[in-house]
Amino acid sequence: MNIKMIVAYDGTPYLGWQEGIDGPTIGGTLRTVLEMIYQEPIVLQAASRTDAGVHAEGQVVNFKTTKKRDLKRLLISLNQLLPPTIRVQSIEEVDEDFHPTLDSIGKEYHYHLSLGPVESPFRRTLTWHLHTPLDLSLMKQGAPLFVGTHDFAALTNASEPRPKETVRTLKRIDIHEKELRVEVEGDNFLYKMVRNLVGTLVYIGQGKISLKDAESLLKTKDRTLAGMTAPAQGLVLRQVFY
Repeated sequence: MNIKMIVAYDGTPYLGWQEGIDGPTIGGTLRTVLEMIYQEPIVLQAASRTDAGVHAEGQVVNFKTTKKRDLKRLLISLNQLLPPTIRVQSIEEVDEDFHPTLDSIGKEYHYHLSLGPVESPFRRTLTWHLHTPLDLSLMKQGAPLFVGTHDFAALTNASEPRPKETVRTLKRIDIHEKELRVEVEGDNFLYKMVRNLVGTLVYIGQGKISLKDAESLLKTKDRTLAGMTAPAQGLVLRQVFY
């Protein structure tokens, strides 16, 4: 059976999704609990290998097993055994060839900001707190410059292995003033691309990058001309599209 799960988590205490890191990971924690229940090795695949401190509301994960379980009971058992920072939202059996990464046609990320002289202790792990004012109208003018199909080499950090292709398509970037939230939807994303995009939009809102320079930024393919990498804690993988 091929089992698909929708998983939500607070990424604060974890070193990201991917195992193989010296420390707690979301994938490792979930796998350990599944192996406890199934009493056999479990291999997990996830739609997105979120970084340390990044959160998710709609991470998609699958695993394969020959042991049949009541999925309603499995959902209850998982959430009883998992730490409170990780919750499985739903479980279902899917086609044998379903793959959460390869079958994905898009992802939606939300990035949360907060403003003011003092950071709220209740939101410190969920937002990027900024002391300086932001011109949201400038950010809204800058956002459409990055929508569409472009070479986003200027908005990716070095990674290994380096991607051979850095062209990606962003379908939308919406900036919500009341909630101070940036929503980004695209077909696929480069390493830290969303956080670099948010950092660049914040620099535009702070007047550190002009709209004129932002307009030509992607053509330069120069990471040093873009904004900083926004901190991990503001980013949430909202949902994955199939």
